[in-house]
Amino acid sequence: MTIIEIPDGWPADEAAALAVQEELRGRLVRAEEGPAVGEGNVTGVDVAYDDERDLVAAAAVVLDGRTLDVVEEATAVGRVSFPYVPGLLAFREVPTVLAALDRLTADPGLLVCDGYGLAHPRRFGLAAHLGVLTGKPSIGVAKNPFTFTYAQPAEDRGAFGDLVAEGETVGRALRTRAGVKPVFVSVGHRVSLERACAHTLHLTPRYRLPETTRHADALCRRALQEALGAGTG
Repeated sequence: MTIIEIPDGWPADEAAALAVQEELRGRLVRAEEGPAVGEGNVTGVDVAYDDERDLVAAAAVVLDGRTLDVVEEATAVGRVSFPYVPGLLAFREVPTVLAALDRLTADPGLLVCDGYGLAHPRRFGLAAHLGVLTGKPSIGVAKNPFTFTYAQPAEDRGAFGDLVAEGETVGRALRTRAGVKPVFVSVGHRVSLERACAHTLHLTPRYRLPETTRHADALCRRALQEALGAGTG
């Protein structure tokens, strides 16, 4: 199996990564509404790590936006490309995620990340980072809250409470299943918060987490196990 190596010129320390993050953040588009719900493709991206071998496996799973059937899937395995630094986690996995996306033949459409976009200390989490680099509309749907305050949503499906940081709404705690804890939605690139939540509800017809995340999570874990079984690294 081919291992995605760390690209030449990739930031090697926190100061360099912060500079790149700041430059890319300037390209973020927040004024677009985003693709219509139930149309085109929707692609889930997720990663799994093996820290002992310094490996990360990325998966990209394309779903039909209307039926939520799998259209195509791709994986890549690469070197972890940055140390663990809170707020800079995208730098650990972006090269491998991009490699997985590059292996798709279908248009990925909307990217749905298991992580954050604007709900980030510097308003530039993984969903925003990937959106800017690919030019694709993107959203983050996280399992757990970041450090922001939020109002607990009502128990009904579709209820939400705003995620607030320094007086700015940066996302929503969204109830995708009645009586089940919410997910945490934030926009990445070229999508409004209202549209991001509408997509999230469409992608959760049966479970708390989006179908995009469920498929990508299973696939990246399987890809990592296959790579380890093949003696990679």
